[in-house]
Amino acid sequence: MSEPTGKYSITMPRDIAEAARAHGGPSGLSAYVAAAVARQIERDNLNELIQVAEAEHGPVTDEEIQVLRDRLHQARREQARGVADAA
Repeated sequence: MSEPTGKYSITMPRDIAEAARAHGGPSGLSAYVAAAVARQIERDNLNELIQVAEAEHGPVTDEEIQVLRDRLHQARREQARGVADAA
């Protein structure tokens, strides 16, 4: 069962509202805006977690980020090879 909904009045620039309405498609403007707000809340929560972690452990360096990106790309390549080998 879905969460209960409420009706709210918001103000936003007309061009943004029209673009959102166009992208909303059959689900409509309300569903599109709700999804966008949900994504923003997830980002805000993630940023809070990052701030807490960096306060405790120090900031993540560009080099550390690159090492993790390289590992991720390698894992994806290996996964793709495994899928190709299984086919």
